[in-house]
Amino acid sequence: MPDISLTMLIVLCLAAGAAGWIDAVVGGGGLLLLPAMLLGLPHVPAAHILGTNKAVAIVGTSGAAVTYLRKAPVEVKTAVRIGLAALAGSMGGAFFAAGISSEVLRPVIMVVLLGVAAFVLLRPSFGGTRAGSPVTRARTVTAIVLVGGGIGFYDGLFGPGTGTFLVLALTAVLHLDLVTASATAKIVNVCTNGGALAMFAYQGTVLWQLAALMAVFNLAGGMMGARMALRKGSEFVRGVLLVVVFSLVAKLAFDQWTA
Repeated sequence: MPDISLTMLIVLCLAAGAAGWIDAVVGGGGLLLLPAMLLGLPHVPAAHILGTNKAVAIVGTSGAAVTYLRKAPVEVKTAVRIGLAALAGSMGGAFFAAGISSEVLRPVIMVVLLGVAAFVLLRPSFGGTRAGSPVTRARTVTAIVLVGGGIGFYDGLFGPGTGTFLVLALTAVLHLDLVTASATAKIVNVCTNGGALAMFAYQGTVLWQLAALMAVFNLAGGMMGARMALRKGSEFVRGVLLVVVFSLVAKLAFDQWTA
């Protein structure tokens, strides 16, 4: 346990709860939790921050996934396959990460996100209801390879907004409504977080005591977010999605400006 004041500990726990809520609804909880931990624990090595973040996030993500599974029509087998592909993709992305400059990637991702925001705003029906026709085998394979492998690769290579990209891609490729896409994304996130956490644990870069305390709040936030998304439906998720997308663009723009 690092040397940390009670006030900062409370702040980090509240940030973990809020991040769990955001992540359960539409992904992107790391946009809040990681900066909070980096600012609140300035003397802790970055590797330990990342490892502790994964230990916190997997608890909230698992709680949100279980909450969704009780009511949302999720194809668990397909979600797990996408998750395993994402895990493999993230390992590949991490392998190439050292040779890629984040300063080059940030403007590209900002343009993509602004395009996504424009699409969601101009297509109010996007993610509103699931298509009546069954998902074909070709779409399932596309989801596994492109959504799982492709977004997993991005997660290992760069990372910000992975959960949000998952929700959008699953909605587009599998014709899911936004609530079901969020539920499916949680199962995928459990797979990828589990793989990353195993590696961080093996390297000894997880602050387990701090993670356990923050995980309680993250779990509560995740379960609350999932319940709210199920109760209020796709229109609510769509609104949160746009807020998260614009927040991510603002963060990337700030990082690019200060780089």
